Amino acid sequence: MERLWAPWRMEYVKQVDKGDGCFLCRAAASKDDRADKVLWRSERSFAMLNLWPYNNGHILVAHREHKADLAEMTDAELLDQVRLLKRCQRNLQAVMSPDGFNVGLNLGRSAGAGVVDHAHWHIVPRWQGDSNFMPVTASTKVIPQSLDRLWELLREVDGGP
Repeated sequence: MERLWAPWRMEYVKQVDKGDGCFLCRAAASKDDRADKVLWRSERSFAMLNLWPYNNGHILVAHREHKADLAEMTDAELLDQVRLLKRCQRNLQAVMSPDGFNVGLNLGRSAGAGVVDHAHWHIVPRWQGDSNFMPVTASTKVIPQSLDRLWELLREVDGGP
């Protein structure tokens, strides 16, 4: 049996079934953006680094209020989120120079939503060839940059909304 040691995953494992409320609501209410990896806040939304990213630079954008579905949001609230997504893309492009982006929203458990009751967008930078042998043969994704350093770089480059 092959072993891949990933001790940082224990934090995720401990949090999965804690039942201590919504991590997005905690981040929205937080006063310590650095600790909670919140990058930017707008009038109705916020953007934060995904603590368990699919790829380096994976950002979540969510409403500040606990809303599960697009139908619960006004047009102004949705526009605010899309503007924040645009800001995320611009800053990720400036810092990381990806070849493209995946942007998506999963609504409901059967759609793949890990958080089923607080709607949130994903924006994930992609590069040509970023899928290599690791995910295919080892079911493992390599994230080459720390969240702390990426948070710093994105905050430094940001020119505002």
